[in-house]
Amino acid sequence: MKPSAACRTMRDRVPLVHCITNYVAMNIAANATLAAGASPAMLHAPEEVADFTPLAGALTINIGTLSPQWVTGMLAAAAAAKSHGVPWVLDPVAHFITPYRASATQDLLAQQPDIIRGNASEIISLSGQAASGKGADSGDDVAQAQDVAIRMASQRNCVVAVTGPVDFVTDGTRKVTVHGGSDLMPKVTAMGCSLTAVIGAYAAVAPAFDATVAALSHFAVAGARAGADCPGPGHFQVRFLDQLHALQPADLDAARLTWL
Repeated sequence: MKPSAACRTMRDRVPLVHCITNYVAMNIAANATLAAGASPAMLHAPEEVADFTPLAGALTINIGTLSPQWVTGMLAAAAAAKSHGVPWVLDPVAHFITPYRASATQDLLAQQPDIIRGNASEIISLSGQAASGKGADSGDDVAQAQDVAIRMASQRNCVVAVTGPVDFVTDGTRKVTVHGGSDLMPKVTAMGCSLTAVIGAYAAVAPAFDATVAALSHFAVAGARAGADCPGPGHFQVRFLDQLHALQPADLDAARLTWL
């Protein structure tokens, strides 16, 4: 499915996306999902996620701000997604920083996410190799994580997306880079977290690999257009949401995809 077709389908269906994300990202992730064309729900309480997740088209889990209650909710939601055939996306934010985060991530991985999205340092560390990340910021290049991502995708039977100045997506066999975006994107908090939510929106209507490429294309084109002659991060955030909304399905094919 081409990115344009995935976008058209997503906007026609307006899928419900269950987003468990961090405090920093909740607002912008919800707004980005709405602007792209889907409907976000930001539930995380353990008492209700198992009942709610089966109602959604997709689940996304971002571990940016963890607590015991949130981890319990994340695991319950992931288990419900797997048992009801709901595709789900894992964003292992800075999972290597503390033993607590690393343990929570391994428990989530055991629930077999359909898509894993992270920066280069997060993906490299997820494979057990040493990486140069600092907090949620990557210290490694996307190109350094490509071989790791391919092996991980093959071993875990999932799609792995390594995001950065040039994104890389693989299912272990197919491999593609996505060019676009803006240098201002790293200057606005929770852009990656928002991307994870939008990947979920596309995963609700398209196969995991196609959904990931489409979501990255949507962000790449919107970022490039929002960043043109933009004076700074504050203006960029507003322009970016506007571009996510304004882009038409055919515009997504303007993202520069390179198949490897």
